[in-house]
Amino acid sequence: MSQPSSLLPPAGSTRRAGPALYMLVAVALFALMDAGLKLLSPHYPAMQVATLRGASALPLVLAWSLASIGARGLLRVHWPLHLLRGVLGVAMMAGFVYGLRTLPLSTVYAITFVAPLLVTAMAVPILREKVGPRRWAAIFVGLIGVLVVLRPTGQGMMTLGGLAILLAAVCYAASAITVRLLAQRDSTQAMVFWLMLILVVGGGALSSHEWAPIQARHWWVIGGIGVVGTLAQVLLTEAFRRGEASMIAPLEYTALVWGVMLDLALWRVLPDGMTWVGAGIIIASGLYMIRRERVRNVEHAQPVEHP
Repeated sequence: MSQPSSLLPPAGSTRRAGPALYMLVAVALFALMDAGLKLLSPHYPAMQVATLRGASALPLVLAWSLASIGARGLLRVHWPLHLLRGVLGVAMMAGFVYGLRTLPLSTVYAITFVAPLLVTAMAVPILREKVGPRRWAAIFVGLIGVLVVLRPTGQGMMTLGGLAILLAAVCYAASAITVRLLAQRDSTQAMVFWLMLILVVGGGALSSHEWAPIQARHWWVIGGIGVVGTLAQVLLTEAFRRGEASMIAPLEYTALVWGVMLDLALWRVLPDGMTWVGAGIIIASGLYMIRRERVRNVEHAQPVEHP
């Protein structure tokens, strides 16, 4: 028996709920993948873990790419930008895994939340985008939030792990700029595939001198990283393809909830008060930035009235 139409959700809300759900699930799966990387990080060099992350996902990404766009779509790409993005990806993963070894997952997420602010800042000199004083103020406040999390005081709270995560966030932001350029000519599948392949080849070459034998009890973790990481990437792509970026992007901050829960469940740790304060500052800055971007897009979309 069908429900009365008055009890059904509006069609627009249903269309918005789909991409939002994709994004929420993608963030949760990425958190699980990061937890797997953290489980591996004490046992293997950071570059080796980065290589294993790419190798575990590469067969699945290749199958997805061939099924959706075919081999020709993977080969006809802009090679210089893909190589640059691959180098940034290797550095990003190495710094990220190194930081995971010493920091709680929730603290890692609090620092990486500054990446969208860095993307906006980098877009000015590289993409020639215009950023107004309000958004520059949001970037400045977000960086203050990072300093609160790192606490560069005489207590020595600015650890190498924290700096490695900050470096990973910078590399992520620079990689996002290359994605904006590549998206004008190459497919999402090609961008994901070549990033994974370069991560495997580059990370494998750099870690070959210190490669540690993989313990049998870790194979299921490596396999899980590949499966959930690939599925998360597909869902993330669908979320941004179907929904508005200004509505979808803020949901990435739910990663902090997953980070806290995984920290508590697997490592019995919780972020301290200063980490919560810094994370709140960074998230507030990011949300304000997204709101200003949305207002700016609306203003530019309005027709100009002539006298």
